[in-house]
Amino acid sequence: MNHSWIIPDWPAPANVRALQTTREGGVSVGAYATLNLGDHVGDDTVAVVRNRALLREALPADPVWLKQVHGNIVVDADRTVGVPDADAALSRQLGKVCAVMTADCLPLLICDEAGTVVAATHAGWRGLAGGVVEATVNAMNVAPERLMVWLGPAIGPAAFEVGEEVRQAFMARDPAAEKAFVPSPVVSNQDSTLDTQKWLADIYLLARQRLALLGVKQVYGGGLCTYTDAERFYSYRRDQATGRMASLIWLA
Repeated sequence: MNHSWIIPDWPAPANVRALQTTREGGVSVGAYATLNLGDHVGDDTVAVVRNRALLREALPADPVWLKQVHGNIVVDADRTVGVPDADAALSRQLGKVCAVMTADCLPLLICDEAGTVVAATHAGWRGLAGGVVEATVNAMNVAPERLMVWLGPAIGPAAFEVGEEVRQAFMARDPAAEKAFVPSPVVSNQDSTLDTQKWLADIYLLARQRLALLGVKQVYGGGLCTYTDAERFYSYRRDQATGRMASLIWLA
């Protein structure tokens, strides 16, 4: 079967392998068409198993899947058993595949210049505000200037409408986060009795700001919008009932 993987465009070491799935190339139907990898979103279990088997053909081993909880826990994939509650995983072992699933949240794939450690991070706004990127970088135990980061497909800055509480959550940690929010031109009717100020958030910029504060300078990607590209990407914000894509990285 011809899969439409996205191979990250970044100068990673030759022994670092990474891929980003799209919604194309699987067997799921309806809202989950076609390569849904999420087993928690209401899709037919048999279809998900088949989709994961199709993905497995491109990998050296089964991915270390996570039960993502929008937190900041990082697990060592080399020692993980089962499906842990976590939003990031790292590995220093050859052939151990770190993976996160998304459908609007931001996936980050990270490696070091020497090709000795890799990590995959799931960063929705809560996890990003709560320090999941910082936790991942700290757990990798590499000088930040020697790290490379690829930002995968996420909801773009023209589509990610959030409330004032989200803006405040980021600005409380870094006042410069204000630059990642612009007033939304739309006010929803159902919000008329609440604080009606909505903002369009740039999750790519928010991640870049956090990485810059850590001293990470080599950051790539960040230009693919899940919300606006319905042909290639799942989007929970757009469709609610939808599948999940995977961002995967490993040492070869």
